[in-house]
Amino acid sequence: MANIFSLAATAEPEVATSGTKVLTGVFGLMVLIGVSAGLYGFYAGHHEVYNNTREMPWGVLISTYAFFAITSTGLCLLAAISHIFGGNKMAPLANRMVWLSLITIIAGFTLIGLELESPWRMAIYNVISPNPTSNIWWMGTLYGLAVGMMLVEFYLILTKQFKLAVVLGVIGALAEVAANTNLGAVFATLSGRPFWYGSQLPIFFLGNAFLCGAAAAVMFTHYAHVIRRRFMDKDTLAGVRSAGKVMTLMLVLITVATAWRVISYFVGGAEEGRMAAEALISGPLATNFWIFEVAIGLLLPLVLVIITRMNSVPAMSAAALMTLVGLFVRTYNTVVAGQIIPVFPGTTNTPAVLSYTPSVAEMLLVMAGMGVVGAAFLLGERFFGKAYALHDAH
Repeated sequence: MANIFSLAATAEPEVATSGTKVLTGVFGLMVLIGVSAGLYGFYAGHHEVYNNTREMPWGVLISTYAFFAITSTGLCLLAAISHIFGGNKMAPLANRMVWLSLITIIAGFTLIGLELESPWRMAIYNVISPNPTSNIWWMGTLYGLAVGMMLVEFYLILTKQFKLAVVLGVIGALAEVAANTNLGAVFATLSGRPFWYGSQLPIFFLGNAFLCGAAAAVMFTHYAHVIRRRFMDKDTLAGVRSAGKVMTLMLVLITVATAWRVISYFVGGAEEGRMAAEALISGPLATNFWIFEVAIGLLLPLVLVIITRMNSVPAMSAAALMTLVGLFVRTYNTVVAGQIIPVFPGTTNTPAVLSYTPSVAEMLLVMAGMGVVGAAFLLGERFFGKAYALHDAH
């Protein structure tokens, strides 16, 4: 009977309190409103509802897709590592991380599907007319493979087929790593965009994946116990602290990497790269950079975990939330700063520095992505909660 799935064996009906039901409904409403805005974009035309232009074709929807994809990669990687080395301290978090990895990449797919004017055409031609020389083709293929592997892996976890689940999890993690670094390469191979061009972005994206995968594991594990009004057991607490250590290490490394990324534009390279860096640190993106990316996203979480020495789970969870906010803004800054200096300045009255502000429809779609994750997290706790505690059997 081990290979038969039963909701009765995995569900925790007591999670379905009036508060969680209301919150799930709120998240569902966010999804409905955001998806409706995206569908309206198909009807009215993307150029009417989104603030993207020919000079700046990628905006907040692309950056939010990247945010979800990077976070998914980190969760998938940490889950696979925890399952492979079953005796490690993060093992109690691993099954939940598989589900979180799935729902974050699905949230990203929701956004990218509504951002494209013909998503069905991309899906069809990705299969019938493959282009192995295209980074975007590889990105779709690899993330599709990863999602397929993780779906099967999660089903195997639910049916307690753990050995096969580990194999599928490793394949999925390898596909996610390849997809994540390839996502960085989508930007890094554009020689006409000096702010992106070079070998650093694929590695930078992978470092951010470890950072935000650990942050998401800490935060959602804390929230899972909050909605149950239950204290963490000793093993889970040890797992959260272990994830917190990964988060702390990566906060230090990403802070150093961010500093050197900015400095590098002023000691060599193309003039356009330096101008984009100036727009980031002292121009239209400066508030985003210094307050949200650096202060809230890197320095404050680091100070908080150091001061509390990881003895406070709410403090670690708050640091994790700030870290995720920082990644959200960091991906936005990266996408926009790379386009803010026009490729052909001075032509057709193009300004020296472009401007971009997301439209209402774009922000509603971002809200929908957050709603997908929030609703799926709560539904996962309700219907799969008992499966998250099966780490000892791996």
